[in-house]
Amino acid sequence: MTTRSLSLIAALVLLAGHALNSAEPPASDWEWNLPKGFPAPYVPPDNPMTMAKVTLGRYLFYDTRLSVNGKQSCASCHKQELAFTDGRAVGLGATGESHTRGAMSLVNVGWAGTLTWNNPKMKRLEDQALVPMFGEHPVELGLREGDKFLPTIRADRTYQGLFKSAFPPDADPFTIPNVTKAIASFERSIVSARSPYDRYHYDGDDSAVSAAAKRGEVLYFSQHISCFRCHGGFAFTDSTVTARAPDREVEFHNTGASAGEGAFKAPTLRNIAVTGPYMHDGSMPTLESVLEHYASGGRFHNSPGKDPLIGGFQLSPQERFDMVEFLKTLTDEPLLHDPRFANPW
Repeated sequence: MTTRSLSLIAALVLLAGHALNSAEPPASDWEWNLPKGFPAPYVPPDNPMTMAKVTLGRYLFYDTRLSVNGKQSCASCHKQELAFTDGRAVGLGATGESHTRGAMSLVNVGWAGTLTWNNPKMKRLEDQALVPMFGEHPVELGLREGDKFLPTIRADRTYQGLFKSAFPPDADPFTIPNVTKAIASFERSIVSARSPYDRYHYDGDDSAVSAAAKRGEVLYFSQHISCFRCHGGFAFTDSTVTARAPDREVEFHNTGASAGEGAFKAPTLRNIAVTGPYMHDGSMPTLESVLEHYASGGRFHNSPGKDPLIGGFQLSPQERFDMVEFLKTLTDEPLLHDPRFANPW
C-alpha cells in the first residue's frame, strides 16, 4: 500500500476519533446469547453493539455502492455460504486487480486479536474496514476521497431510517466513521458455534461426530502433530500475527521485518472444509494437501524464520482420513444459511 493510501486511511481513522467524541453513543441493546465455551468478545467502548447498528451494517456489507464500479461489496470477497470467504486462491478487486492474499473468513472475528494475514497493528474492525474501501495497493472496493458514495446513500430512503436509528444523537449520521462502525458491528455479530464439534463437546451429543472424527481429534491435539498450538481454543486460531508459518517467500512490510523473516496469522479452522483453497496464497487445494504439506515439514525446511514446532510428522492413510473427518466437524452448517447474515437487499 502506498504512503498516500496509508495517509488517507490514517486521516480517516483520526476523523473517526473526532466524530466519536462529538456525540454520546447509543446505549447497547445487544444480547450475545453465546454458547458454552465462548467468552464475551471485546467491543470498543466507543462503538457499543446495538441491534440498529448491526442491521445497518448488514445493509452496507452487501451494498455494491461501496465500490468504484458499483458491482462489488464486502460480500463479494466474504460470501456467507463459504463461511465469509470467496473460494478464490487470492482476492479480486473491483478494478480486476488480483491480490497477493486470499480473503480470510469473518466468522468469530469479534474475538480476533489481529485482523489481517500479516499486519499485527491492525486490531480494530472499525479501522480495518477503511482498507478495502480506500486502499490502492491492492485496490479492493476502490473508493476515493470525495466520491459520491455518501451523497448517494444519504438520498436512499432505506438508509435514511437505518442511519437515524443506528446513530440517533448525530445531526448528520451519514459519515465514513459511522459506516465503518456499522460494518464492524455486523461483522462482530457473525458467531459460528453450531457445528457438530460444538454439539458434541458443549451440548453432550455423542452422536454428533463419527468415530473417525473422534480419533482425528485425538491426533489433532496430540503432542507429535500439535495442530492445536497454532489453531487452538474455542476459535481454533491463535488470533494474532505471531505464529511463524513455513512459507516465507513474501515481503512483510507491515511487520517491520525483512523479507523471509515475517509472520503469518494462523487463521481459524472453524468451517475450514468450506473455505478452500488454503494457505495465504491459495496454493493448497484440499485439506489432504494441507496435511501433506505440514507432514513433510512445509516449504523452506532450513529457513531461520520457520517456527521450530513445524518439523514434520508421520501419518498413516487411516490417520489422515481421521484428521480430515475431524476438521469437517468444525463446519457450522446453520451459519452458512442463517438469514440474520444474509443479503437484506
